[in-house]
Amino acid sequence: MDDVTRLERLRAEAPERIAAASTIEELEAVEAETIGRRSPVAELRRSLGGRPPEERRELGRRLNDLVAELSEIIERRRDLLERRALEAALAADAVDVTLPGRIPRRGTSHLIQQVMDEVVDIFVALGYTVATGPEAETEFYNFTALNIPETHPARLTSDTFYLDYGDVPEEILLRTHTSPMQARYMEAHAPPVYIVVPGRVFRRDSDATHTPAFHQIEGLAVDEDITFADLKGTLAHFVREFLGPDTETKFIPHYFPFTEPSAEVHAYANGRWLELLGCGMVDPEVFRHVGYDPQRLTGFAFGVGIERLAMVRHGIDDIRALYDPDLRILEQYR
Repeated sequence: MDDVTRLERLRAEAPERIAAASTIEELEAVEAETIGRRSPVAELRRSLGGRPPEERRELGRRLNDLVAELSEIIERRRDLLERRALEAALAADAVDVTLPGRIPRRGTSHLIQQVMDEVVDIFVALGYTVATGPEAETEFYNFTALNIPETHPARLTSDTFYLDYGDVPEEILLRTHTSPMQARYMEAHAPPVYIVVPGRVFRRDSDATHTPAFHQIEGLAVDEDITFADLKGTLAHFVREFLGPDTETKFIPHYFPFTEPSAEVHAYANGRWLELLGCGMVDPEVFRHVGYDPQRLTGFAFGVGIERLAMVRHGIDDIRALYDPDLRILEQYR
């Protein structure tokens, strides 16, 4: 079979083989066999150098025409196959917009965070500002600035977590209450002061109603002519907002080193009187520690445990249930 006949036969058979290719891979295989480096066309190209000039010119023209013709057919087939592949991919990824949407299960804040946010909102609505402070605190702010004497048992290592903080001039500890922010805030701000301080605190205590790490909100109001009646009215309002408008409250005399007079607030809930929080009028010594004039200013402070509030509202007897990761417990307070 002469060269021209081979080329004409290739021109006749190649389009059918190209049309039969159903994938890009099959098309590339046909392309390699017809006009690729190992095809009859390539073989004839390599033989051109040994042919007479006239024959070389004529055969070269035929080869170029055939390659151009087949290349055009291959490219048209390639475009078609690529469009089909794209359409198939789009069809496979198609979304039926008439189907009902998939609604993901909605998460929620933990019960402790819910209660903390609610308490903060109640006082922010009264005009209070939210303040925060460090969990690792100095002995001065945690005890001395709050008029807690050197001999108070709360300073003992049996009650407080002290930290090995290296060579420092005073002891560093995990704060036992959020009250240190009373002194820190008053040092940095001139009166009047109306703040609430939410945060985590730490004490060496663990049983059904206590845990080594828990949450507290401290409240402080300092201004001219603040009285115990203001304290009672503010906290009675808070209790009614949190436990219901008909909740009864009573104030029972108590002792705290940084307030005088001091009281515990009890509320009638779940069929009995329950202790909610401690409070009192700011002791003048606390004002002196921060440079406030106790002759001109008065104020009140209170501290409430978030876990205790949650337990009272929901009738929980064991504080450890609040930290149980069991979803059957947590989902009850969504």
